[in-house]
Amino acid sequence: MSRVVALFNNKGGVGKTTLLYHLAWMLHELGVRVLAVDLDPQANLTSAFLDDDMVEQLWSDTRRRTVYGAIAPLLEGEGGVVDAYIHEVEDGIGVVPGDLLLSKTEQELATAWPNAGDGNPRAFRVLGAFSTVARGAAQAIGAEVVLVDVGPNLGALNRSALLACDDVIVPLAPDLYSLQGLRNLGPTLQTWRQEWLARVPRAPSGFEVPNGSMQPAGYVVLQHGVRLDRVVGAYDRWLRRVPGEYRVSVLGTVSDDPLLEAADDPHCLGLVKHYHSLVPMAQEARRPVFLLRSMDGAIGAHQQAVLAAYGHFRELAQRVLAAVGAGHLER
Repeated sequence: MSRVVALFNNKGGVGKTTLLYHLAWMLHELGVRVLAVDLDPQANLTSAFLDDDMVEQLWSDTRRRTVYGAIAPLLEGEGGVVDAYIHEVEDGIGVVPGDLLLSKTEQELATAWPNAGDGNPRAFRVLGAFSTVARGAAQAIGAEVVLVDVGPNLGALNRSALLACDDVIVPLAPDLYSLQGLRNLGPTLQTWRQEWLARVPRAPSGFEVPNGSMQPAGYVVLQHGVRLDRVVGAYDRWLRRVPGEYRVSVLGTVSDDPLLEAADDPHCLGLVKHYHSLVPMAQEARRPVFLLRSMDGAIGAHQQAVLAAYGHFRELAQRVLAAVGAGHLER
């Protein structure tokens, strides 16, 4: 059974999609078979893995070869969810492409939520569609970990996407807006989880419903500034508040150590610095920063940065596997 993990924060612009892309590649490096599912209507994860010509081809087919194409027959009343198209980047790493048309599902997903409370069979099928797609695609390629990308909002689309997920990792930046995002995110996840558990007993007999556990697995701090391996003061002010805020808002507990720093917090899976000039180089080469080669322009000091990035992301991926109970998968 695959472990399905969402990267989610209702504060956008923190580097969530880039983090997921790099985690997928590093899990692959560790020998873990991984599937990336793009459930963000902006489809940025898809564009990270696939070039525009390929994406245009997938979107141009009569039955779009995307996650939307897989659920469209159900939404249009023509049948149920069909097998999703999987783009295999390499053996052991696949992508279910996203689609801007996903934004059209928001209203139906919103309507299905109260209808499921009344035991409506179609409502359960609609709300479970993303889970059906993700777990079916994972089984098709033997993926052991599924990484799900979702947009930065608390709407009906993301609620249904999170139903498919066992765990939630929160990417954030060390700033006021990410702290507010934690205050919004934590109570919302708790509400979604409780409301779904109240609906599950009303599901039709024999219908396999998502478990909707969406358990907090930790957070990752992105794009923090460093100078001589020390966090820059402007970031440090907010970074010091993250551990306590995560405990209170997401875990619903009280921090037993108000002075705990993120680097020492067991819920902090990693501090990922900004790689500056390596980022556009990696985007051009369509590969993660830690796999850049000299032919991609990574020479001299850049090559040293690439090697350092490999070590940083390897440690992060290992901590992610441990946090979601999948540490045994590393080869």
